Amino acid sequence: MTAALPTVADLRRSGRISSQEIVAAIDAYMIDPTAGPYLFASGYSLDVSALVASTIDPTEVANRAGPQEKTFRNAVAAVVMAAHPTVP
Repeated sequence: MTAALPTVADLRRSGRISSQEIVAAIDAYMIDPTAGPYLFASGYSLDVSALVASTIDPTEVANRAGPQEKTFRNAVAAVVMAAHPTVP
C-alpha cells in the first residue's frame, strides 16, 4: 500500500517547503496568473494557476464581505495549502 501524496501543508510541517516559499508562490501567482508552475527549492512544483482555475469560483469570492484582493488571496492560500504538488 502506498502512502498518500503529501499536501503543501504536510510538506510545510515536515520542513521540506518553507512558509516563505509558500508566500512567494502565492505572490508570483497574484502578480502574474499566467506564470506557470512554481518550483519550490525542494524540487516539488505546483501550478497555482491551474489549481485556482479548477477550484475557486470568482463569483463566490466577489460576493464575500471585505476587501476583494485580500479575500481572493486568502482563497488562493487555502487551496495552495491543501494541494498535492508534483513530486520532484
